[in-house]
Amino acid sequence: MTTTQTLLGIESSCDDTAAALVRGAPGDMHVLSSVVFGQAELHADFGGVVPEIAARAHAERLDVSIAAALEQADLGLDQIDAIAVTCGPGLIGGVVSGVMMAKGLSAATGLPLYGVNHLAGHALTPRLTDGVAFPYLMLLVSGGHCQFLIAHGPDKFERLGGTIDDAPGEAFDKVARLLGLGQPGGPAIEAISAHGNAVRFAFPRPLANKPGCDLSFSGLKTAVLRARDDLVAAQGGLHASDQADLAASFQAAVRDSLVGKSARALEAYLALNPPQPTFCVAGGVAANMAVRAGLEAVSSGLGVRFLAPPLSLCTDNAAMIAAAGIEQMAVRGPDGMTLSARPRMPLDTERAGMLGSGKKGAKA
Repeated sequence: MTTTQTLLGIESSCDDTAAALVRGAPGDMHVLSSVVFGQAELHADFGGVVPEIAARAHAERLDVSIAAALEQADLGLDQIDAIAVTCGPGLIGGVVSGVMMAKGLSAATGLPLYGVNHLAGHALTPRLTDGVAFPYLMLLVSGGHCQFLIAHGPDKFERLGGTIDDAPGEAFDKVARLLGLGQPGGPAIEAISAHGNAVRFAFPRPLANKPGCDLSFSGLKTAVLRARDDLVAAQGGLHASDQADLAASFQAAVRDSLVGKSARALEAYLALNPPQPTFCVAGGVAANMAVRAGLEAVSSGLGVRFLAPPLSLCTDNAAMIAAAGIEQMAVRGPDGMTLSARPRMPLDTERAGMLGSGKKGAKA
């Protein structure tokens, strides 16, 4: 199926309740509307996302977000062709909320229902924004995930490597808390880093000398903790300049780690001799300008096109889910009422999970 389709996308995998309308065909799409209700104020006092609070907020806001997206696009449910919804991975309460809402709409309207892997939404974003041709290299870097993927098609992703512990966004949040900064941690650290000395602290670049494309950020977080504690012990607290220098040095270490492993991932990708070599980045951490600049530099040095989505499409949104639905409609049928919500849902199902597996399947 390659004809023009109009899809309603629904996203509720973490702490953003989102709905969007996207129209087009695979590789040639445009966003008609995109509505995102964040939950930062609900979780601010807890230093992170509380799953129960997030799930309750999704249940309260999903119908509002869908109505707003339809109004913004000036469309009715009778004018769309299908519904796409995030069915995993994510906080299970939020994922269930979105899937049940999508099932209800599908049952009431008779519209086909497509379950979309949240990670595929991010990974296919370059197809929505720029119509990038397969295969391309994708660095998916967010609060919960970090993977190098070769996107061979709308439903075929080859994982080259990823984090063996914390995701970069998770590390940003934890370090922000260590330094007494606000949440979410990524924007807070990026803002204060602009006033800091990025070479004051010699933080490690974990796994830098290990072959392959795997990354690690847990030890880096611990190094920041120890540096902070040393300063507190020596001077009785942290000065504003200490906060800025710690943040800047940490951000530089994350950037260098991602850049170094990106060079290796690009080498593996270029070995395939892709006709239009392209390196893309997506996910919340892709909004960090220092990280973007480093990735763009390594890509340019190898003569590969670099592509980062608009900031509004870096973080969780439903436009990417609707777009992924359009891509997948061309290669498979709908899921229907048998669609289930999954907390774990790896993109590359042919490789062993990086973080181990449990009763509910591979984590990543």
